[in-house]
Amino acid sequence: MFKLKIKLAFFNLLSKLIFTIIFILLMPHLVEKINILHTDRELIEKREKIIDLIAEIGIDPFINLNLEDDAFGSYNILKEEFISLERVQLEEDWNFIEITRRIIENEEIEYRVLNYSFEVDGFTYLLEIGKSLSSIKHTEKNIKNVIWIFIIFIIVITLLSDQYFTQTILRPLDLIIHKLKNTSTPGFFDKIPVKTTTSDFYQLDQTLIDLMKKMEELLQKEKDITVNISHELMTPVSVLRGNLENILLQENLDHETSVRIGESLKTLHRLKTLVNSLLLIARIESKQYMKNDSVSINELMEEIIGEISPIAVDKDVKINFRRSNDFIFSNANRSLIFSMFYNVVNNAVKNTEAPGEVNIQSFRVKDHYKLIISDTGKGMTEEQLKTIFMRFNKKYPSDEEGTGIGLAITKSIADFHNIDIKVESDLNKGTTFSFLFQEIS
Repeated sequence: MFKLKIKLAFFNLLSKLIFTIIFILLMPHLVEKINILHTDRELIEKREKIIDLIAEIGIDPFINLNLEDDAFGSYNILKEEFISLERVQLEEDWNFIEITRRIIENEEIEYRVLNYSFEVDGFTYLLEIGKSLSSIKHTEKNIKNVIWIFIIFIIVITLLSDQYFTQTILRPLDLIIHKLKNTSTPGFFDKIPVKTTTSDFYQLDQTLIDLMKKMEELLQKEKDITVNISHELMTPVSVLRGNLENILLQENLDHETSVRIGESLKTLHRLKTLVNSLLLIARIESKQYMKNDSVSINELMEEIIGEISPIAVDKDVKINFRRSNDFIFSNANRSLIFSMFYNVVNNAVKNTEAPGEVNIQSFRVKDHYKLIISDTGKGMTEEQLKTIFMRFNKKYPSDEEGTGIGLAITKSIADFHNIDIKVESDLNKGTTFSFLFQEIS
């Protein structure tokens, strides 16, 4: 999978490469043809100037018949060009260009020659204007060099301009993606429209804004329903618990009935715990908790380990805490942060078979602080990882005590404090939770 800007850049580069290859293949032939046409045009222009000059001053300055000088010749010092005029007898008029060899000062040189015949005072004269092929090829070489420089310059300029244009035109899309990445819940989505002159991006942004508003309304309704139901459940649960406890106090109660009432009380306790968890999530998502504490992460983790250690010792699970620099997390709610880490460490101990280990490590990464909790337990499949933070989703059906909502609470607390969570797991090898704190205090 490639980003759109990479695909556009690759297409632009490929199209220019194909164009350049085609042009390189055709360039020698084109330059040769153009140069020959240009040379022939020069020869014709010189012919016209000479004919005009003869018409103006006559033929005598060139050929003096009285002196029996019936030919005229001239060439430049490098022998690149020559002009020849002589009286001839021809059966037909000449007007053509050919390539021929001429001997000038005992040197044989190949020329491109214009042959043109005309009459003056009843006599026929032949005008020859030639240009050496070496000078023509030299000119052709210079043209090719100029074209090469021009092509390279154009390619560089167009690549830079394409890159700048692509980045500029796709910037609104990058801003939209950035808004989505920084949105943990629809309520946190930046609803300020992205500035763009591209209608497609504008419609995409507006569609996302409308979608987030609808999702926010639906989630708020869900939260309200959850809170209302949870509150309504607390009263009958408390009443039932009280009635069952009063029944247990009766002296004439038989053993079987006592056992069943005890099981019912356990179920009510689990139901109460579940209701309290739902209320906790609803309050966190509604931002009803204050964040005015400064929490030492290392000290907090020591406290959690102290509470869970007895359970770990009973299971023959060793908890290792390797700490480097401490991190004081400001603008936090200590009780929520405690619950977040406690849920993960407690799950790690519960899901690790004896003899096993739970390793906790804290350290700084550039401008961030990271805490890793890993175990050598059961691990999870990829499908289980996809739904790890979903409510009422037990990772292990054999866990009879769990409600399947602990990690959902953990995720809500992390989002509330802008803490990134990453989970990695290998089946039958273990699971690793990584907590990344965005800012160093």
